[in-house]
Amino acid sequence: MILPIRAFGDPVLRKVGKDIDKDYPGLQELIDNMFETMYSANGIGLAAPQIGLDLRLFVIDVTPLADDEDYEDIKDELAEFKKVFINARILEESGEEWKFNEGCLSIPDVREDVKRKGTIVIEYYDENFVKHTETFSDIRARVIQHEYDHIEGVLFTDHLSVLKKKLVKGKLAKISQGDVSISYKMRFPK
Repeated sequence: MILPIRAFGDPVLRKVGKDIDKDYPGLQELIDNMFETMYSANGIGLAAPQIGLDLRLFVIDVTPLADDEDYEDIKDELAEFKKVFINARILEESGEEWKFNEGCLSIPDVREDVKRKGTIVIEYYDENFVKHTETFSDIRARVIQHEYDHIEGVLFTDHLSVLKKKLVKGKLAKISQGDVSISYKMRFPK
């Protein structure tokens, strides 16, 4: 089922997600719905707060990037990178900071360069509640960091400089009022 994606201004996007356990009601259905919602919106990541749930859960599927010539050197890794992250905790961020132009399904029509560290170590449970501690670099680390921010109540616009924040302030106000044209289902704050 395709769920509405919460838009900038919705209070749930600012909540720190709660841990869940393997007995969370309808967990597999929720995960399936999150993937379906993400695909419907042409996204590569989606976090539970974006569909109105303050949970530490996000899904990622960067397999479409395997065909992008910018990622030719890691295309095999990207072609198989579809994951569920439950109760995730980033343990370490390292490496050079690099800028990348980010966007967000909850903040349509806004894209800005964000600096993030190039490598992360993250601990999480998968959809079968198997615990993992893994290291990721490149675009995979970037997407994970972006979605991880959502379960921490942080949006990519929070990483912008004061000047950039001022420049996007008007666009953000319009989004929070529902004044945006998009091709997927959204739920605007009331």
